[in-house]
Amino acid sequence: MRRRAGCLLTSLLIASCVSASPPPVASAPAAIETVAAPAAPAETKSALPEFALDGTFSQGGIALGTAPTGTTGLSLDGKPVPLGDGGQFLVGFDRDQSATALLVATLADGRSVRRDLTISPRAWDIEHVDAALRQGRSSEAFLRIRERELARINAARAARSATAGWRQDFIWPVTGRIRGRFGAQRVYRGEPGSYHSGIDIAPGARAPVVAPADGVVVLAGPPMFSLEGNLVIVDHGMGLNSAFLHLATVAVRAGQVVRQGQLIGTVGATGRATGPHLHWSLKWDEARLDPLLL
Repeated sequence: MRRRAGCLLTSLLIASCVSASPPPVASAPAAIETVAAPAAPAETKSALPEFALDGTFSQGGIALGTAPTGTTGLSLDGKPVPLGDGGQFLVGFDRDQSATALLVATLADGRSVRRDLTISPRAWDIEHVDAALRQGRSSEAFLRIRERELARINAARAARSATAGWRQDFIWPVTGRIRGRFGAQRVYRGEPGSYHSGIDIAPGARAPVVAPADGVVVLAGPPMFSLEGNLVIVDHGMGLNSAFLHLATVAVRAGQVVRQGQLIGTVGATGRATGPHLHWSLKWDEARLDPLLL
């Protein structure tokens, strides 16, 4: 009897629990919320690669650099600049370079990378002379000779050799007293004369002159030049070349490959010179550079 009562109580409790849950009621389907798909991110162009530059950014200075990755063309102030292995290059700044220069690399995808360069001015050794500039008159015969000489010099300096001397740390071709510095100039009653295009070194007559860096000889006498005397020009590659003037003797020939420190001649006073000395000048393309800065 007690067992039946317990079962009955359990049945009542179960019924009570079931009846406490409301029966399911049919309802309208919930509205579907429409969510806009996230906008695709705007296409962004990859950041432009940059130049790597190191050197002297001043009048008469020179700088080495590496062009941005993917560069197919390079220019400085609109003039083409040759590219070496790995995008390496060389640029020079003339004695009269303006305060700025623009380096532009054209990439393979058509984009351009621009680099504005600030070029520091130099305080040149300027001497003011209270006298009129003498305009020496040359004979027609001399002018014809000089025209041929300059054509030969310009052709040699326009040569481009496959040499990597331009990458080296330059050494002095000779050591001695410096008699004349690059950029020095006289002004005659307000009229400027020609500035000194190189550096004059006076170690004494017949002192050995060596190559300051690897290169290819693109000009070597004879014949002797009327102003430069015995002249040797060495192409160091990438448009950079050295000229050695007034030599007493010449130890190399045109087309010869020379190594840094190799003998190229001896100091003399040939051509238009007031005494034995070496005039060493440097050019990159048409820019005249200060050898002291190398």
